[in-house]
Amino acid sequence: MTGTLIFVIILFYFSILLIISHLISRKSSDNDAFFLGNRKSPWIVVAIGMIGTSISGVTFISVPGMIRHIDMTYMQMVFGFFVGYLVIAFVLLPIYYKLRLTTIYEYLDQRFGFFSYKTGASFFLLSRVIGSAARLYLVAMILQTLVFSKWNIPFPVTVIGIILLIWGYTFRSGVKTIIWTDLLQTLCFLSAIILIIWQVSSKMGHGFGGAVDFVTSSEHFRIFVFDDWGSKQHFLKQFLSGIFITVVMSGLDQDIMQKNLTCKSLKEARKNMLSYGFAFIPINFILLCLGILLLGFADQFHIALPDVSDKILPILATEYLGFPVLVFFTIGIIAAAFASADSALASLTTSVCVDLLDIKQKEAEKAKKIRLNVHFLVNILFIIVILAINYIGSDSIIDAIYKVASYTYGPLLGMFAFGLFTKWEVKDRLVPYAAVAAPILCYVTELLLLHFFSYKVGYEILMMNGLLTFVGLWVLRRKM
Repeated sequence: MTGTLIFVIILFYFSILLIISHLISRKSSDNDAFFLGNRKSPWIVVAIGMIGTSISGVTFISVPGMIRHIDMTYMQMVFGFFVGYLVIAFVLLPIYYKLRLTTIYEYLDQRFGFFSYKTGASFFLLSRVIGSAARLYLVAMILQTLVFSKWNIPFPVTVIGIILLIWGYTFRSGVKTIIWTDLLQTLCFLSAIILIIWQVSSKMGHGFGGAVDFVTSSEHFRIFVFDDWGSKQHFLKQFLSGIFITVVMSGLDQDIMQKNLTCKSLKEARKNMLSYGFAFIPINFILLCLGILLLGFADQFHIALPDVSDKILPILATEYLGFPVLVFFTIGIIAAAFASADSALASLTTSVCVDLLDIKQKEAEKAKKIRLNVHFLVNILFIIVILAINYIGSDSIIDAIYKVASYTYGPLLGMFAFGLFTKWEVKDRLVPYAAVAAPILCYVTELLLLHFFSYKVGYEILMMNGLLTFVGLWVLRRKM
C-alpha cells in the first residue's frame, strides 16, 4: 500500500509539472527561452524557485542527520553562505549583466582567451555533473527502497524513469519552464518541512513551546566551535569555507547564475540573490532543529537508528511517524530533488552548447536541433554517473558533494579572482596546466598534513586550491 501511494503521488506531481511545461513552452521554445527565459523572469518567482534549487533533496535528508555527529555546527558554514551571496550580488552580478553573458564562462574568453574559457567551462561541467548526479542519486535510492525494490524493479530502471520524467518537462523551454516549476517545488518542499516538524512534535507530546524547549535544551544544540583548531568544525574554517563555497558553487556556477540572468535587470537579479541567500539561514536552522527532534523521537520510543546518517529521516518518516509524515516526506523529497536536478540538466546543456559547441554562431533551426540532442545526451550522462555513484557509495552525500566542489571549483575560483582583481594578461595556452596542477597539489598537501601533523583538512582545501591556481596564473602572466 505504501509503495503504491508514493507511486501515485509521483505520477500526480509530475502531471502538474508537465501541464506547467506545456503552458509555458507553447509561447516560446527557442534557444533564447531555453537558455535565458527571454530575460523576462519576475525576480520574486526566481528567488523562491532558487531556494528549492540550492537546498535540494540532499540538504533535506543530510542536514537533519548531521546533528548526530556534529551537532548544530553546520550553521557556522550557513552564516558564511550569506556573506558569499553578498559578494555575488555586489561583485559578480554587475559584471555578468554588463557583458550580457549567456554563460558566465564567456567572461574568461573575454578576459584571458580561448583556452582559459574552455578550461573554466570544463571544470564546471565536471563538478556539476558529479554534484547534481549525487543529489539525485540519494533521492533515487530512497524511492527505490520505498517503492520500486518491492516491485522487483532494478535500480537502473528507476534511475532511467526519473531522468525521463525530468527530461519530459524541460526539453522544450528549459530554464523558462524551470523558473515556474521550481516555484511550485520550493513551496511544496517548505510546506513539507513544517508539516513534518509539527507531526514529530505532536507524537512526542510537545506543542510549539515544548518543541522549542526540547531543541534548545538538547546537548546537540551547539552551534559554535572556537577551542579546537584541529577540528573540521572550527568556526573560522566553517565560516570561511561557507563564503568561498557559496561564491564558487553559486557565483561561479552556470546552474545558479543562469536563473539570475533571466531577470529583467541587474537591480532585480540582486534583489533575487539577496532574498534567497538570506532565506538559507532560517531554512537550514529549521532542518537542524528537525534533526534534534528526530533523535529525541528515536530515543523516546527506543528506536535503533541506522549507521548511515542520511538514512535517519527517511527511515523514521516512512516507518515510524505515520501516514501524514509519509505523504509530506514523499512530496518534500521529490520537490527538493527535482528542483535541483532539472536546472542542473538545463545549465549543463547550456554550457555544452554555448561554451563547447559555440552554438550562438549557428543558424537558428540548426542550433535548436543541436540543443535538443545535447540535452538528451546530458540526461544519458546523468544516468551513467548516478549508477557509478551507487556502485561507489558514500555515508554522507552532502559532505561528498562539498569535497568534490572543493577540488573542482578551486581552479574556477582562482581564475575568476585573477581576472577580477588584477589587470595582468596570461599565457592563455598554458592556463589548463595551472588549473589541473592546483587540485593535484592540494590532494598531496592534504595527505601530507594528515600524515605528519594529524591535521584533517576540511572544505578550506577550496581556498588553497583557488590560491594555487591564482599563483599559477601569476607565474604565467605576460609582461606589461
